[in-house]
Amino acid sequence: MTIKVKAIIGSTSSKSVNLGVVEFLRKKYVGKLEITPVFINDLTMFSVDLESNPPEIVTEFMDNIRDSDAILFAVPEYNYSIPGVLKNAVDWLSRSNFAIKDKPAFMIGASAGVLGTVRAQIHLKQILSNPMLSPALLPGNDVFIGSIQQKVDEIGQLTDQATIDFLDKVVNNFIEFYSKTKAFAELQA
Repeated sequence: MTIKVKAIIGSTSSKSVNLGVVEFLRKKYVGKLEITPVFINDLTMFSVDLESNPPEIVTEFMDNIRDSDAILFAVPEYNYSIPGVLKNAVDWLSRSNFAIKDKPAFMIGASAGVLGTVRAQIHLKQILSNPMLSPALLPGNDVFIGSIQQKVDEIGQLTDQATIDFLDKVVNNFIEFYSKTKAFAELQA
């Protein structure tokens, strides 16, 4: 079974280390996860004035996310929180008729700082607790990759074996969580 995962890339940087980690995961876990990056750079800013008739780019984004088995949030940290572009995407998702409600999800984050993106992920979890969002997150299955510059080679490929081993554990935990969540949902149907 391959899980179709849409990875929301929370950075607009062409050199995003978080996109690099998503690409690493996409290649490493072929056959287990079918990871498709979803870029949010060009999403129209959320406005209640547009809510009832969102721009086409927004409806395409929401349909893209809806058409997944699971969500991966790639979370950079800007000024101890999530970037505005990611908050904007989440704001649109909150108006998407429960596109991510109870959908299995997990987060990764990498940064040059030693804490990785722990503060941004805490904020994102708080935002996602909104009943209009509420994806199913596995508690404790967090990825905070700190000092990323010491864990990649000169072309940005992840090379730190301890980090790779940890990602294996997180992905395997998520796959097990996904299977149990899916089985439970089928029992409820």
